[in-house]
Amino acid sequence: MAIRDAAPVRPSVRPFRLPIKLDATSNGEFEPIPLSPVERHANRVAVIDTADAAQRLGQGRRSYLASACGAAATLLAFDHVFAAAGRTGGRYEVPREAAFEPQLAQAAVGGSEFIFDVQLHHVTPTGAWRKNAPGMERALRGLPNAGCGDSDVLQCFSRERLLKDVFLDSDTSMAVLSHVPAFTANNPLAHEEALATKRVLDALDGTERLLLHARVSPGEPGALERMAEHAASVKLAGFKTYTQFDPAPGAGGGLGGWWLDDEKLGLPMIEQARKLGVRNICVHKGILLSAAGTQFAGCRDIGVVARRYPDMKFIVYHSGYLTQRPEGPFDPARAGGMTGVDDLVSSLRANAVAPNGNVYAELGTTWRLVMRNPEVAAHLLGKLLVHVGENNVLWGTDSIWYGSPQDQIQAFRAFHISPEFQERFGYPSLTAELKRKVFGLNGARVYGLKPEALRPKLERDRVRKVRAEYEPHADPSFETHGPKTRREFLALRRRVEAAAAGSVA
Repeated sequence: MAIRDAAPVRPSVRPFRLPIKLDATSNGEFEPIPLSPVERHANRVAVIDTADAAQRLGQGRRSYLASACGAAATLLAFDHVFAAAGRTGGRYEVPREAAFEPQLAQAAVGGSEFIFDVQLHHVTPTGAWRKNAPGMERALRGLPNAGCGDSDVLQCFSRERLLKDVFLDSDTSMAVLSHVPAFTANNPLAHEEALATKRVLDALDGTERLLLHARVSPGEPGALERMAEHAASVKLAGFKTYTQFDPAPGAGGGLGGWWLDDEKLGLPMIEQARKLGVRNICVHKGILLSAAGTQFAGCRDIGVVARRYPDMKFIVYHSGYLTQRPEGPFDPARAGGMTGVDDLVSSLRANAVAPNGNVYAELGTTWRLVMRNPEVAAHLLGKLLVHVGENNVLWGTDSIWYGSPQDQIQAFRAFHISPEFQERFGYPSLTAELKRKVFGLNGARVYGLKPEALRPKLERDRVRKVRAEYEPHADPSFETHGPKTRREFLALRRRVEAAAAGSVA
């Protein structure tokens, strides 16, 4: 299977979509969050402003939206509305003329950073899981992008879609392919299929674009043995686990939870990874998977295991962010499992884990959710950079659940924490150097990569060649893929929970 196959199967008449999205889309792990009146107004203004700019330049609207000017004009409209609403703790700083001048637009939303996305997903359209967990298949069929036009709707979530969305339609340089919460028998991305995706993407000259996690549920029978098998099959980037997903068969069908410092589950898993020489433990924290596992969404255990295992690295997926908790300045009095990023910070402080130590905060889904409120975004990023450390905040997007991550990349390039917030709360300035760290240099250090040595290879490998051929005819969909309404989400949740229960029956 060639990467060329990642191009769209057929041209399509696209519905109108902005290139940078403020919407309610969920990745399926949380209930969609309706847009506020301010955010809906920002979208309306962006639609009007981009249409006017395209007309002024004599361009078709879609062609304009696919350009750097289109992205710049969208962010300009958002920033204008947010500032008028008093959301000034963070700003999208884009020169007004960038809506019409390609060079100014490119300077604002473009770049040549080494972008290393440490959280990607896709599913395997074929595999035993479709027979073992028909509920999981029905869940995926219920997502909006299941109507992408392929005769088998699961192709809409395939490696081909990932290759196009991430490596053709965004500036992503390298990535880590991760996993979803599921037992081995009904995992929609088996380890062998993840290996196959890696082989498809690996360049002919030996450059690796894709690293792999291996999924582990420590209480599932044979879990530690499978960890050894996976580590023997490929150089693993890390092990991925979900403390909100109960790994004990019969204990609620995967709903429930455990802690990393649990002597029967968490600690043996960490010890096994350590024995195998895999130093990265990636753990989903925050973003609730189910009501049954709520307490285990907290970060109480992160500081505990980080202090106990100083030679291990603990990567906190989603940074402990909770959609139910608006992020503000750090408040030590809010320590507890339902306080979002403050709970992560409190755990580190309680266990004397210093900034830039062995705990890392990952931004997948989290950045996308706070993009729509720059005041919240400034607090979230500021707290992570101060308390977890400027060297320990990692770029991730949770793609392909949200389609191409290019809008997240462009928004982050233009985002700044206000001087007022820097002075009041001690947050750092989001300089170009600091953004380069977050985009990829921090992750490269964690995963043992050397970006400067990789750059020459990445510029001439087959992925780059295919992208060069694709760019003159680029056809980004600007589409997001997850449930967008409460009804869609609840229907998806029922199907997923039925699939999980069936997997241990």
